[in-house]
Amino acid sequence: MKIRCLIVDDEPPALDVLRSHIANTPMLEVAGECHNAMGAFDFLQRQRVDLLFLDIQMPRLLGTDLLKALADPPKVIFTTAHREYAMDGFDLNAVDFLLKPISFDRFLKAVQKAVLPDMKGLKTEDHVNESPRFLYFRADRKMVKVLLNDISHVEGLKDYVKIHTGQQPLITKQTIMAVEEMLPADEFIRVHRSFIVSVRKITSYSPHAVFIGKEEVPIGPLYRNQVQKILTLK
Repeated sequence: MKIRCLIVDDEPPALDVLRSHIANTPMLEVAGECHNAMGAFDFLQRQRVDLLFLDIQMPRLLGTDLLKALADPPKVIFTTAHREYAMDGFDLNAVDFLLKPISFDRFLKAVQKAVLPDMKGLKTEDHVNESPRFLYFRADRKMVKVLLNDISHVEGLKDYVKIHTGQQPLITKQTIMAVEEMLPADEFIRVHRSFIVSVRKITSYSPHAVFIGKEEVPIGPLYRNQVQKILTLK
């Protein structure tokens, strides 16, 4: 039986990240999404959920105030870009506090805290400690599934990123930092402030660039030593 989750956040990119993380965690499922605390309050009066991913800083009503208003709240994991709210969250007996952008590894640790008391002997390594094999990105008014094995590199374009897969590139409104947090660190490396590359897709490299077939991706000066160290070990 899957754990039903409600995501509450007023920022679409944050919703996308959590939705993708949940999709890549077999024991979880999305029961609903709300863009503000008032919508979440109404949802929770009508439906039961097991786990609430709750943003704190939202218009009209803070996430912490929503939690205080619930007579019988589900387990809560707070999500926010503001570290100063952490103490308020823990004072309300939250399971955990996730600081945006939320990496998949950190997400799993929080989920593990929430579900372990209820697992009753299930092998958590079979359900929780898994790297995501696909991600969802918002493009053309829909969520597009992208297999990790298909991604050759990611290119940052200010507030957008271009996901290169060998087919038509997918462009989505995300920061490259947020996408970097979503990708498994042992499979993808940041080689430049504007580029992330799949290690397995690299066919050759020089001190100044990595090559994916004929495609040349520059290595930034700040990343050069780390990139060469990782590629030498690989």
